[in-house]
Amino acid sequence: MKVIPAEIPDIFLLEPQVFSDSRGFFFESYNQQKFIDKLGITVNFVQDNHSSSQRNVLRGLHYQVIQPQGKLVRAVVGTIFDVAVDIRKSSPTFGQWVGYVLSAENKRQLWVPPGFAHGFVVLSEVAEVIYKTTDYYAPGGDRTILWNDPDLAINWPLKEPPILSAKDSQGQPLKSAEVYE
Repeated sequence: MKVIPAEIPDIFLLEPQVFSDSRGFFFESYNQQKFIDKLGITVNFVQDNHSSSQRNVLRGLHYQVIQPQGKLVRAVVGTIFDVAVDIRKSSPTFGQWVGYVLSAENKRQLWVPPGFAHGFVVLSEVAEVIYKTTDYYAPGGDRTILWNDPDLAINWPLKEPPILSAKDSQGQPLKSAEVYE
C-alpha cells in the first residue's frame, strides 16, 4: 500500500497494490498490521457502513461528539469527491479541509481520524461508498456542519445544486458548531 500524506497531518490517502489479470483484480482493502507499520495507527474498526447515492447527492459534513469515529472510506462503485474538515479547536489546522477523488477505478481510500467532519458528493451517475468506523454510531451525538459554510469555502466540484437530506441542509456553520477541544 502506498501512503500519501494529506496537507493536514493525521489524514492519509491510501493506494493499494492492485493485482490485475484477464480474470479481474485483487487487492487488500485493509490489513491491520500494515496500518500499524506504515501509518503508526492502532485502531479497532467496529462497524462497516455502505451507502448508495445518485449523481450530485452530497452527504455531510458529519461527525459525532459522543463516540467520535475515525473512518476508512472508499468508493466501490462510481466516483466521489471526499472531504475531511479539521474540527479540533486546539489544532493548528482547525477549519481547514482536504478533498480527494475516490473511485472504484482508482481504488484509493481516505483515512479520516476522529476529530474531523466528513462528507462527500457523488460525481458519477451512481456511487456506492463503504467505510469502516472506529466507534459505533451514536444518534444523540450526531452533528452536521453546513456543507457550504463560507468560512470553510470547500471547493465542491458541483455543476448544479446538490441533493441534500433535510439534516444536511440544516447543518451548522463551523463557528457555531459544537466541535472538539
